[in-house]
Amino acid sequence: MLIRHRDAEPTVDPTAWVAPNATLVGDVRLGPRARVLYGAVLDAEGASVTIGESVVVSEHAVLRATAVTDEDRPVVLGDHVFVGPHATVLGATVGRCVYLAAQATVLQAARIGDGACVAVGALVHARSVVPAEFFVPPHTTALGDPVRVLPADGAGELADAIREVGFADAAFGVRDRWEDKLTRYRRVAEVRSAEYAAHEGDTVVG
Repeated sequence: MLIRHRDAEPTVDPTAWVAPNATLVGDVRLGPRARVLYGAVLDAEGASVTIGESVVVSEHAVLRATAVTDEDRPVVLGDHVFVGPHATVLGATVGRCVYLAAQATVLQAARIGDGACVAVGALVHARSVVPAEFFVPPHTTALGDPVRVLPADGAGELADAIREVGFADAAFGVRDRWEDKLTRYRRVAEVRSAEYAAHEGDTVVG
């Protein structure tokens, strides 16, 4: 399904293919021979989603841009990227020939270098830079620039590292104190509620 949003509608190269129950919303640009499989959602919000040549976006993957921060956070995927089932890319840039495995997640303002791999269930956190041909192991978190990889069982170290990257600011423009969780989470919900209100004017175009 192709949806016009904020006066922009998806453009799909004639050689690309979109599954009938996949959804492209707003300024989404699909390159030659790209494939968007069943249940995937590509949502530009107030920014854009640009998909390169021969990119595969697998079942139920979510690619979402945003424009709620000081800088727009588009999604950009280079040529020959594979996005696995149930993977998520939010406002990030992915180089060419990158492999994002099933349930991988890449957060806002992150950059993935050419030929890198984010393995099953791994997370690349906001503002992090994964070098070319780097391997992020399964179920780990990659943070920072230069990047470091933390295991899932290091909860304290992980929380400290996430605080350092300023996730709420990078993703939502929310700058409340880390310790004031109730205020931060309330403001995040308000930002997203206001952003998503623009969908009231959406129209199906194809």
